Amino acid sequence: MSKIFVSIIALAFLVSCGSSSTEKNDGDTSSALRATKKGSKYIYGGVLKLAQEERFVTLFPADVEDAISSKIVSQIHDGLVKFSSKDLSILNAIADNWTMDESQTVYTFTLKDNVYFHDDACFEEGKGRKVIASDFKYAFEIMTSKETSQNTHLFKDRVVGASDYLEGKASEISGIQAIDNQTLQITILKPQSSFIYLLALPNASVIAHEAFDKYGNKMTVGAGAFQYVEPTSPSETCLTYNKNYYLKDEDGNQLPYLDSVVFKYIPTKLSELEMFRTKDISFLYGLPTSKIAEVVADNIANFKNKPPQTILIREPEMITQYYEFNSQVPPFDNIKVRKALNYAVNRERLINNILNGQGTIGDKGITPRIKSFGDYNFNAIEGYSYNPKLARELLKEAGYPNGEGFPPVRLEINLGGNKHKLVATELQYQFFDVLGIHVEVEQVSFADKVEHSKYGKSEMFRSAWVADYPSPESFLSVFYGENVPASLDEPSNLNTMRYKNEMFDSLYIKGTQTADKAERFEYFAKAEGIMMEESPVIILWYQENYTLYHSEVRNFYYNAMEYFDFSGVYMKEVTAEEIEAAKDKLQSGDAAVPF
Repeated sequence: MSKIFVSIIALAFLVSCGSSSTEKNDGDTSSALRATKKGSKYIYGGVLKLAQEERFVTLFPADVEDAISSKIVSQIHDGLVKFSSKDLSILNAIADNWTMDESQTVYTFTLKDNVYFHDDACFEEGKGRKVIASDFKYAFEIMTSKETSQNTHLFKDRVVGASDYLEGKASEISGIQAIDNQTLQITILKPQSSFIYLLALPNASVIAHEAFDKYGNKMTVGAGAFQYVEPTSPSETCLTYNKNYYLKDEDGNQLPYLDSVVFKYIPTKLSELEMFRTKDISFLYGLPTSKIAEVVADNIANFKNKPPQTILIREPEMITQYYEFNSQVPPFDNIKVRKALNYAVNRERLINNILNGQGTIGDKGITPRIKSFGDYNFNAIEGYSYNPKLARELLKEAGYPNGEGFPPVRLEINLGGNKHKLVATELQYQFFDVLGIHVEVEQVSFADKVEHSKYGKSEMFRSAWVADYPSPESFLSVFYGENVPASLDEPSNLNTMRYKNEMFDSLYIKGTQTADKAERFEYFAKAEGIMMEESPVIILWYQENYTLYHSEVRNFYYNAMEYFDFSGVYMKEVTAEEIEAAKDKLQSGDAAVPF
């Protein structure tokens, strides 16, 4: 990762959406005003403002499947554990500690004694009550019910009794037990190194039965660092700090520091860039490819300014961009058709001409080649190179010589941002130029695209997978055949390609149940090789990101999973003295710079 310091002068003021922005840090912890302890480097106050191209799909933890919803839900809700935004390690959240027995199948969590749900009318006298172990059992059973969740696969085939509960054969998940108010025990079927990661997902957040009884899946009551505020405008979502949040920093200051977090819905990246320049948003991830060179060139003279006002980070991400086929309906139920379209794509042209070099060519499988997966056997996975001759031969063998008789095909992409439209237009041209087939491109809302892909309402969909946790397993879980329903009329909630292969499933399951990392990675690589041979997707590129943020945003760590935890972020101007003190780290590109 490289860091470049840019100076962009702006004159905007921060405005709080949920609490007073006039609160002072006077060192008096007994004051009605929020104040950090004397001598602490942290300060309270400020508004963090982010841009999103589209609105969230849901704020109900059990239903979260998309990255935008996940970012917001992770601020409102907490679970037993969470990821470190600094290095993606597992940290305790509501769990004060946890142990695992010798069989590595029984997890025992001891809950903190000072965790409360947000104040809300669903509770007696409007005061949030204490979180207890049975709340987690309730939440996990909500998550494993077809009637209440889109993510029943998370515990199915993992937790003892989850499958029976899902199928209506049991009234509870027997492997989840509240031993007492502060002790939760979870028993899984076999050792799984990734299970603790699943508990860090927003889907595994605790929920209160009072909130679900009153609001159903429209509930926004959590136990996280920030509380949902009813919107005054459809163009933004506002969260304000939870005054009863349970976590504290090393100085004993209660988190979070920020007054509020605002997600603004901005349709284009160019508009986001302009809003960043005027400080209408605090940081911008996904710098427009057409503007990268311009931003750097315009500010080259300011790279050595002390202190910098803006920081630019470039980093590979755990994100793969691809197109998916509906593999159970014509013409993509024919493997030769799927392979033909794969070979027809000139990915190098796509990266260079459309993405301006931002991204890495998708020449292997679904798992991106990043540092975290350095031990993964990518050599076992054959990707697709540009081979127009072979593409035409395969399409001819499939019964469509030169595209003759090829049925109408529709590619759905989501609205929001111009990049995906440009990519779709380029590939529309390539498919026609190489194969003589026409693919109609239709733009729909992100929520509609998600819904349509589950029900297979188009033949092709633009998609991307953002890792839920730092393992190839997260990417391969998308293709697990047991998640495909028997009927085309039922939604396929995760495996929207409706791809099924018994050998893939067998290797994938072996990998999930293997404790040894090298052996686990070997199973996953073999499974991925089988999947790529059958090509239910077109891997396009592995994403890398340029992220800009104003230097007064402190304790913010960008990571390859785009996992954001704003509970520890605070606002404070960087001084020249701090820059000098951090000089060695800055020159080495250290991600953990203290500001």
